[in-house]
Amino acid sequence: MKKSAITLAVAVTVGLGTIFVGTPAKIEAESISKLKGEQNKIQEKRSDVKSDINSANDKISELQGQQAEVKSDMERIDFAIGDTTTKMNEKTAKIEETKAEIAKLQEETKIIKERIEKRNELLKDRARSYQETGGVVNYLDVLMGSTSFSDFIDRANAVATIMKADQDILKQHESDKKELESKQNQVEKDLSDLKNMLADLEKMNQQLSAQKAEKDKLLTDLKGQEQEAHDYAMDLQEQEQILAAQEAAIQKSIKSEQERQAKEAAAQQAKNNASSGGGSSSSTQSNSGGFIRPAAGIVTSGYGSRDGAFHYGVDIAKAGNVPIWAAAAGQVYVSHYSESYGNVVYILHNVNGQTYTTVYAHMNRRDVNVGDTVTQGQQIGIMGNTGDSHGQHLHFELYIGKWAYHSAINPIPTVPI
Repeated sequence: MKKSAITLAVAVTVGLGTIFVGTPAKIEAESISKLKGEQNKIQEKRSDVKSDINSANDKISELQGQQAEVKSDMERIDFAIGDTTTKMNEKTAKIEETKAEIAKLQEETKIIKERIEKRNELLKDRARSYQETGGVVNYLDVLMGSTSFSDFIDRANAVATIMKADQDILKQHESDKKELESKQNQVEKDLSDLKNMLADLEKMNQQLSAQKAEKDKLLTDLKGQEQEAHDYAMDLQEQEQILAAQEAAIQKSIKSEQERQAKEAAAQQAKNNASSGGGSSSSTQSNSGGFIRPAAGIVTSGYGSRDGAFHYGVDIAKAGNVPIWAAAAGQVYVSHYSESYGNVVYILHNVNGQTYTTVYAHMNRRDVNVGDTVTQGQQIGIMGNTGDSHGQHLHFELYIGKWAYHSAINPIPTVPI
């Protein structure tokens, strides 16, 4: 194919124009105008995509801010859980101490009870003595039986001591009983208070743990939303890159066509000046034989719904070192690595007067670069398993006209797959 024919074919394919064979200058000027119009449309689309990318990045920043707040809340909750757990441990230890105190008190109670029991026996002896003497001790007889004044004084002191001892016994008896009851009541109250505090702390800890679980779930949801936003932004960035490549291809085609027209005009002027015959005519070539199969192998997944989603192409799989071929002659305007498509190549074609775009994804290797002109059947790469892929295969897409997001058609009626 001549250079002038190639440049015109490229201009037409990227611009969605019509192939003109032997076109006059007026029609050629119109084709450039159409290309510029298509370039303006792509620029508008790029502007929209860039705006969407900015919105997606703003959403990512917003989600990251929300995650930071949730993480801060979780840190506070973790601190509160740690503090509550410490207090629970302290109360549990205090409960054990109180139980030990109760056990000690029980031993003291046993001793006090023994003292009380001994006093009870002493008081019973006093009571029996009172009963035998008519209910009163005849302290007057004791005093009157004194043999001297000194003996009287001694007996009076003894009587007083005995009477005071009886009163002391009664007072001590009453004091021991009150002390025992007071200690038992206080310890039991302390134990009850500690158990109530421990129950409150356990309930608080459960509530904090529930709050943390909710925050964990919220953080997981926010991370999932952020990942979706990242994926969306990456899709948009890939769209923007493809649109940029289309715009660059159109600009290149416009320049090439203008140069071709200038050369043709100069040649025509020279011809007119020389007034010589043997004129030449220009023509463009296009694919007239249709498409060929892009790779050997079996079709493992067709175009259409698949696993709750939509599959915008056809998968062809085969083991080994499998070459990938250009389905028709055209120009490469995307050749890069994509997170989703792995090693991928986009080619613009003109087949029987119609513009098409073909996409070859998940290749192990790419053998062509942006701007390369390829012939039908030329090897453009090797089948692989790169990007978001599960097993070696070629993911092949076909578009009428230029590439546009999620606008691929079923290639099987057009391409012999």
